[in-house]
Amino acid sequence: MKRLIFPLVVFCAFSVYSCKKSECHECHYDDASGAEVELGTYCDDELESLEANGYNDNGTVRTVHCHGH
Repeated sequence: MKRLIFPLVVFCAFSVYSCKKSECHECHYDDASGAEVELGTYCDDELESLEANGYNDNGTVRTVHCHGH
């Protein structure tokens, strides 16, 4: 019985910890007057892309800041 339970527990623990958790953060940019403009919450690839490429505000690309990232 122990031979069956131990591998099952190890497999379950590995499965739970190996799953990638979604990483989401609230993002904003600073406008021309220095005020923060909230963009909302972005996750995973969208978050990485937004931070890398910035936000296009009427032809002006703004640097985006995401909290905790």
